[in-house]
Amino acid sequence: MTMHYLPGPEQARRMTTDELRASFLVQGLFVRGAVTLRHIDLDRVVLGGAVPAREPLRLHAPDSLGAQFFTERRELGVLNIGGAGRVTADGKTFALEARDLLYAGRGTRDIVFASEDAGAPARFYLISYPAHADHPTTLVRRADVEGEEIGSAERANRRRIARYVHLEGARSAQLVMGVTALAPGSVWNTMPAHTHHRRTEVYLYFDLPEDAMVVHLMGEPGETRHLIVRDGEAILSPGWSVHSGCGTSNYTFCWAMGGENQVYTDMQGVDAGVMR
Repeated sequence: MTMHYLPGPEQARRMTTDELRASFLVQGLFVRGAVTLRHIDLDRVVLGGAVPAREPLRLHAPDSLGAQFFTERRELGVLNIGGAGRVTADGKTFALEARDLLYAGRGTRDIVFASEDAGAPARFYLISYPAHADHPTTLVRRADVEGEEIGSAERANRRRIARYVHLEGARSAQLVMGVTALAPGSVWNTMPAHTHHRRTEVYLYFDLPEDAMVVHLMGEPGETRHLIVRDGEAILSPGWSVHSGCGTSNYTFCWAMGGENQVYTDMQGVDAGVMR
């Protein structure tokens, strides 16, 4: 696994569509019967997908980590976006239904993924950041997460934000993670837009119909670009870039951040009048 390096804002202004997609869009994470990992120089995040079929899948440390095991110096968030599955962490097994999450803290030596039904396998989304502190492995069930309803049908942005890993929820060293689900008839997310000067963010779009897509806005507020995103694809958002999207139908996305602090409201709002 080689390191994926991101361009800066000056380079992004001059990029072609193919160059932008190669730099900021992550595809092919969910391969049946495999663990797929991408190491990215964006706060040194590792993104991944695990889709166990008939046999369980073990998480190994790639050479790029220089570690004896994956979470030797890292923490890991695991969100199930597929069928029912199980994650075993150091011998303890956790059952995860769709949109349940498992946080595995630094020092977890052995992590194994399994599906309850190979015909409808789990799809485990993995996101990992370096960790400076130990926190316990914690299961966060979708049904137990308090959500915040924001937006309106009139603005086509009615949505529910559920925070899983944060200062008042499952604790972590730097990972902040949750899920936003748009209501039927709503298509806009994160508008008005914002940036994060003190951390970076990754969006994973999922629960999109096969023929649907999201037009994701990125770039500097006055130099926006767009990327067409489909189900199971992720967007990398550096601190200088806005991140917002409009879909051809309602959809869901997982947002995850790593950086200097974990205060959810630490963001810089962008007035719509300055966006171009």
